[in-house]
Amino acid sequence: MPELILQPTPDTLALDHQRAQLADARNRLADRTSELAQLRAQLRTFEGRYFRQVGTLYAELDDLEARIAEREVQLYDSDSARTRAAEARRRAQETHDAATGTASQAEEFDPPPSLKTLFRDVAKRIHPDFARDDEEHRHFTLLMARANLAYTRGDTETLHRLLDDHREINAAILGEGPAAELHRITRQLRHAQRDIALLDAEQSDLLSSEIAHLHRDAEAAARDHRDLLTELATTVRTQIADAQHRLEFTDRQLNAQR
Repeated sequence: MPELILQPTPDTLALDHQRAQLADARNRLADRTSELAQLRAQLRTFEGRYFRQVGTLYAELDDLEARIAEREVQLYDSDSARTRAAEARRRAQETHDAATGTASQAEEFDPPPSLKTLFRDVAKRIHPDFARDDEEHRHFTLLMARANLAYTRGDTETLHRLLDDHREINAAILGEGPAAELHRITRQLRHAQRDIALLDAEQSDLLSSEIAHLHRDAEAAARDHRDLLTELATTVRTQIADAQHRLEFTDRQLNAQR
């Protein structure tokens, strides 16, 4: 008796196609996540170098400019002088905080109870320990990495989205068989494509930031065997020397009025 060969049904063919698309989308999502993490780390390292080499000098320069503006209030005693002095001091404080990390140190991570509860709810559903197979384990590992980052950033929107996605796929769609599985995978694919678009948008924002532009300029200078940060530091030191001379001149003016 000849062996019976089962022909694939339209549902199983569509299911195989969607599975392949989902696997491809998840691979692209993992690549985008890795690329974005590398970009964040790269810019964070460069930003640290910038503040150490140049940022502290800008803080010194802005403090001198604020002191000059404050002296001019004593010289001219006008509303415009007081406004300039207040603005200069505010800018100097911001530059100082950025250069020394005072602002970030003051904002120690102290998540509210609502954020802790939300993160626990997410982790109970997408932790890799709860995966049913190797593919799902890899995917849950990626999701947990995103959840951990969202938690440390206080990003409740991403945490809620992860939770809603899990509920939508695992609770809203009931039943067994190819049709139900196709429905679940279609939704998972839509979520993955949405997340890829979100990561692309975040990467675009990072690449258009001031620190990213400066990083690209520094890399271009390095190809010409130049150190852009050292050049900037030299320029700011010259500006500091000029500001010190102007502060001394303003002090002499004040002393002459007494």
